[in-house]
Amino acid sequence: MNNTVKGYAAGILSAICYGLNPLGVLFMYQDGMHPTSVLFYRFSLAAVLLAMIMIAQRKSFAINKKEAAVLAALGGLFAISSITYYCSFQYMDAGVACTILFFYPVMVAVLMAVIYKEKLTKSTIAAIVLSLIGILMLYQGGPGANVSALGMLLVILSSLTYAIYIIVVNKSPIRMSSIKLTFYALIVCAAAMAVFSFVRDGGVQMIPTTRSLVCAIGLALFPTVISLVMLAVAVNYVGSTPAAIMGALEPVTAVVIGVSVFNETLTPRLTAGMLLIMLAVMLIVVGKKNSTHHILAYIGNVRKKISKHWRWK
Repeated sequence: MNNTVKGYAAGILSAICYGLNPLGVLFMYQDGMHPTSVLFYRFSLAAVLLAMIMIAQRKSFAINKKEAAVLAALGGLFAISSITYYCSFQYMDAGVACTILFFYPVMVAVLMAVIYKEKLTKSTIAAIVLSLIGILMLYQGGPGANVSALGMLLVILSSLTYAIYIIVVNKSPIRMSSIKLTFYALIVCAAAMAVFSFVRDGGVQMIPTTRSLVCAIGLALFPTVISLVMLAVAVNYVGSTPAAIMGALEPVTAVVIGVSVFNETLTPRLTAGMLLIMLAVMLIVVGKKNSTHHILAYIGNVRKKISKHWRWK
């Protein structure tokens, strides 16, 4: 198997693993767990895995005050993005939520235009319009479609904070290994979830069943660690843009899981809305002959930075 085939296979596996988020989350919800507790276990277990990798690679855990401040901000952004995303599953179908979350590259484009004066090209504007139409179609999904205004607000906020997270990581003045940055961001996320769970739910719940324990380990391993490792392989072999395009499989995976495992309703209007959002993101990603290439390069570079040390030898 040549490197190009390995890269595309890794990119597909990365997207599929990230799209498995709803599978573990919804089963843990069925066992009576709250979103804050689910996220606490996901972040904590993933941080343990990353710490083991750092120890095996003999990486230093030391950070200075400037790095600590930036890492705290990044952890806070990622925590907000995660909790709003997971909470949205309680108000709308997981497949729809995952599709709206994939709107984040368009948000990056808009933020880069507003903050850093990147030019909004015709393709970028067209992508924004297509995405907005797609979201409206998801909201008006028809009879049986579980979509609510609160769910929409939560997942859009999740997408926005993730877009800000990407820009902050890329523009951050700190320079450290990607695995260390991710480790400390997860530590902040786990701490935030612990505090939030005491405020919102009276404390972190104990894992109630063997199924939930398996799901918690799966969430830490597949959509967190393995997804980033495979993404690093894909970026290394085929580049950031193809890897980002293959990320379109993330919402597709979530929709397939929602429909096949949790009996969620898939109407023609919902299908059309999801296709429009995916088309909009594709339009942004493949527009590499204009300024959108630079915008999407930030996303690719940040995701590469997050996992560049996690390559298969």
